[in-house]
Amino acid sequence: MKVNFDQDTDALYVRFSDSEISETVEVRPGVMLDYDAKGRIVGLEILDATKNLADANLKQLALEVA
Repeated sequence: MKVNFDQDTDALYVRFSDSEISETVEVRPGVMLDYDAKGRIVGLEILDATKNLADANLKQLALEVA
């Protein structure tokens, strides 16, 4: 999994797989899901991330695995 936050565009992108993206669907304004050819989610993009994520401090991203 790869996580990228672009401060200039205020966009957060989470890539779950290296599979080729065959379709992108905007599931709500500013939130897009990328799908592969089998319909599996391979990526998530959130525009205006600092406004759309509750209590987000995107300058300090942390990943927790349970």
